[in-house]
Order: sequence, then C-alpha cells, then structure tokens
Amino acid sequence: MKKTINNSIALLPVLFIALALAFSSCQKDSDGSPSVEPGNPVLTSVTPASAQGDEMVTVIGTGLGDMQAVIFEKDSVYTYLNPTLNTATSILFRVPADAVGGSQNIILINSEGRVLNVPFNVLAYPIVTSASNYDFEAGTQITLTGNNLNDVTSVKLTGTSDAATIVSQTRKEMVIAMPSTALVRGTLDITNVTGLTETTQEFICIPNTFIMYADAWGPGAFNGGIQSWSWGCSVSETSSFIKTGTKALKVDYADGGLSLFLGSDTWADGHWFTDYYQATYLVFWAYCEAGVALRIVPDSPPWSGFATGEKIVDVPKAAWTYFKIPLSDFVGGSEQFGRLNIIINGSTGKTVYFDDLIFVE
Repeated sequence: MKKTINNSIALLPVLFIALALAFSSCQKDSDGSPSVEPGNPVLTSVTPASAQGDEMVTVIGTGLGDMQAVIFEKDSVYTYLNPTLNTATSILFRVPADAVGGSQNIILINSEGRVLNVPFNVLAYPIVTSASNYDFEAGTQITLTGNNLNDVTSVKLTGTSDAATIVSQTRKEMVIAMPSTALVRGTLDITNVTGLTETTQEFICIPNTFIMYADAWGPGAFNGGIQSWSWGCSVSETSSFIKTGTKALKVDYADGGLSLFLGSDTWADGHWFTDYYQATYLVFWAYCEAGVALRIVPDSPPWSGFATGEKIVDVPKAAWTYFKIPLSDFVGGSEQFGRLNIIINGSTGKTVYFDDLIFVE
C-alpha cells in the first residue's frame, strides 16, 4: 500500500501538467491529426509485453482518443507520442532509450487527465560503450561507460568464474576492480536485472602476455630482459606521466634520429627474444602533446618465418590512445617477430610516451 501511495504522489506533477495543458487550449491546431475525442480509456492488450529501448509498442483498447502523454513509471521517463498514430482504439509509441529496466506500468494520460495504466516489462540490458583501460592485472580499477549499469549484480571474464569486484555504479558508469585470472584476453559477461550482456570490448591480462614494457622492462625469452637499443632518441622511464600502473616510457625523438628500437640483451642459438614467441596482437598506449604518426617496423633479421613490412598509426594531439594492431598486418605476422622498431614518420623533435607495450597471443 505504501509503495502505491508513493507512486501516486510522484505522478501528481505529471497529472497537473497534463490538466494544465488541456485547460489552456480552447481548440486544437489543425496539424493533420485525426480528430478523436478523449474517452474513458480501457486496456485490451499491449504488444509486445516486453521490449528494449527504441522498440515499437502497440496499445489496443477503447476510449484511447486524444492521449497527451505516455510515461514509463520507473523514474517517470517520457516517450514521444505521435498524434497521427493516436486513435480511439490504438496507440503506437517507442520504448525510450533511457527507460529503466524491470516490470512497471506505462502510464497514458488523455487531454481530460484520465489515466490508463498498462503493465509492461522494460528490457534494459547492460551496455558498455567504452572503457578507461583495456589492459589490467589483478586489482586494476577500470571505469566502464554505457547504460543500464546501476543494477548490475555480476561482472565476470567470459567463459570463466573469475569475477570482478563492483566498486561503484550509476546508470551510465561503473567502476570495477579486475580479478586474478589465467586468461590472456577476453570479454566481460555483465549481468543486471534484465539479463546478461557480453561486451564487444576485449580486455588483456598483462602478466599473461609477452611484456616489452609495463612498469618495467619485460624479462625476455632467455631471461636476459628486454632492452632499448634505440638510436637518435633518448629513452627513459617516467613516473610523472603515465596511463596505467606506476611507470611509462618517455621517448624524446631528436633531429637526425628516429627509432625506438627494442630487443633482448641475450643472444642464444642465433635468435633474439620473440623468436620463440608467436603473438596475435601488438598492443600499446601512446601519447604525444603535438600529435604524431608512428611507423612500426618488425626489423627482424632475415630469417625464414619472421615478420617484415611496416604499419603506420596516428597518435592524436594530447590524448592517450590505445592501439591493438593485428600482427597479420605484417608480412609473416602470423608467425614470429624478432626485434621491434617504432619510428617517427616524417617528423622529429617530438616527445612520445608509451605504456603497456606488449605482445598478446
């Protein structure tokens, strides 16, 4: 009873608005709408009985003429009502994109303030449109942006029982702490009151990849460690300007020298670090205050089966940008890389920051 009273009180302003509009109009404008007098609305059916945002709903009944407002009960979310689709026996409208999920009434109000309650179930699956990061280790906090995230109860890496912890959540944004996992990369299964959605975004567990640089130089394939053999540029670690973790690489590309050149300090059996590592993607974050084009070259020795060719990517001005480059973009990229060269394309005298520079299976 208390809930019913509270809902009625919450709708009083809506009723007053509808009545005010009705009483302030002595006659209708000639807008081409069918002239249908308001009646005593009675529901016969609603089709479908459940729907998502932007789906069409048809209400059939009697006395449905001259409806002025259609409101989804939870949070009083209005939807557009086309008067040309309003007859005495049917009303057509779309579920608003911002409708709150769950069972509720659709409230129809006519020009005389008469109300028809239509039982309905809004399907509001969780939606993720972007993430603050796509690389993680156990405990990394990632902000997911989208819709219908306020009632999420579970976030797991797809195909596993590895559950993230929900730190905070609103309708449009949710912060999660990522779990420990043996997975190299995967999507997220997100469940709310409506159901489960698998994200289109893929997330990468850094400790399970081949690390070139992520807060420290990677260990390399022969325990010698990844090193910078760069020429014509100054390479240093920085903790004052980072994307994730505690450190990033700062590369000052000087005039006359263009290459961030990464390899392993151990030579074994005539091969360098990624000889024994087959990857699917090269992944990294990059930042340049002025913006820059980067030319990525495997620079592998001429051994059979190693990647060759190049890939040019644009780093926009003053924005950390995420790159996930399929190694199939390089000739032989489905096999193996030797050394990695990241060159400024067509300009010098710029500083570029790199973070989470890794090969991913």
